[in-house]
Amino acid sequence: MPIASPHRRLVTATYLASAAFGAFWGTWGSAVPRVRDQVGLDDARLGTALLFISAGALPAMLLTGRALDRWGLRCTAPLVVALGGAGLAAAVTADGLFSLCAGLTGVGMTSGAVDVAMNSVGGRAEQRSGRPIITRSGAVFSTAVVVSSLGAGAVFALGAPTWVPFAVVLALSALAGVAIHGALPAAAGPGPAAPSGTTRVRMPLAPLLLVGALGALAFASENAHQSWGAVFLEDVLATGPGLSAIAPAAFAAVVAATRLAVSALDPARARTVLVVGSLVAAAGAVVVARAPSVPVALAGLVLAAAGTAALFPTLLSIVSRNVVESSRGRATSVVTVVSYLGFLLGPVYVGLWAAGTGLRGAMVAVGALGLALAVLTVPLLALSRYAVQPRPAAATRGGDAPPLGTLAEVDRSATR
Repeated sequence: MPIASPHRRLVTATYLASAAFGAFWGTWGSAVPRVRDQVGLDDARLGTALLFISAGALPAMLLTGRALDRWGLRCTAPLVVALGGAGLAAAVTADGLFSLCAGLTGVGMTSGAVDVAMNSVGGRAEQRSGRPIITRSGAVFSTAVVVSSLGAGAVFALGAPTWVPFAVVLALSALAGVAIHGALPAAAGPGPAAPSGTTRVRMPLAPLLLVGALGALAFASENAHQSWGAVFLEDVLATGPGLSAIAPAAFAAVVAATRLAVSALDPARARTVLVVGSLVAAAGAVVVARAPSVPVALAGLVLAAAGTAALFPTLLSIVSRNVVESSRGRATSVVTVVSYLGFLLGPVYVGLWAAGTGLRGAMVAVGALGLALAVLTVPLLALSRYAVQPRPAAATRGGDAPPLGTLAEVDRSATR
């Protein structure tokens, strides 16, 4: 029991960070129309401003991994608080295109940093507790998105200013930051480079890029449905805005429920989860594409949500179980950045197909992403395993090689 106690604190801190992250993005999703009206932008200039989130997130993701490995996972605490502050600052100061772009750059930077840091903390919690913490924290995130988006919508309906729900998010972020700070020791990371006379650990890039490529396919499929589901209902099935809003809410709710269910499975079934999930996601996209009515389209979205829900968390869990602690931040950042490219390009992919084939044809193309992921999962994970030098048998439990090999190499030029 004394050993389990710090693990419980770390797991609780991981869930609080996921809740704060989800609360931020759920609030932001509900606030976008209010921010647009507050600044006085048309849709074209709003789209330009939103690109600054990605512009800030990608470099922050890469830098955060190195920072975590250098100074330890306790850095996550101020980053989570900074995200809440960045959201509140963007909501308060946005009074023109320039100020909005500046605010959204800050949001992107803190959001990208928190994404990597939060998953790194979850990876440590999963490795030490032996439980599927990453998948469960993903369920917490999705639940928080649903609850906060509905809550923010209700607050706005009462006539509250745009900044009010962001202030609540900042309070939750501060709570999560305190929990993370308390759950991790001051010297949580490896600190400065190891002195001469010790063995250095070098992280190979190839296996992480291969896992990231799978994550990119998973995210492309997931965000395609999230971004275009409501549009499909309105444009193809002629629903009103109120009814079409059911699509993203239902998708997020099913994602949360599926992640909780999948987290009960044995981690040894990771490949099965990936292949079956990809096929279910592909089937859901095809159902949406052929749907003659709203209920059928929603059923397809439910299938797609169930299929895509556990894909990225499962990939992160695979990496977490195989990465050495001194490379955890960098490994998480590489996989997250490559996967995030799929998240960005998924809606664009749908738009390009829709321009040529209509939205029904575009949904079939989304189904092709799921099929491609199902076909590529086993061979790419196998390539990931052989892209590294496995550790000596004595370094693995029972002499068995881990699923991907070990995502680090020992630099044998270092002396002991």
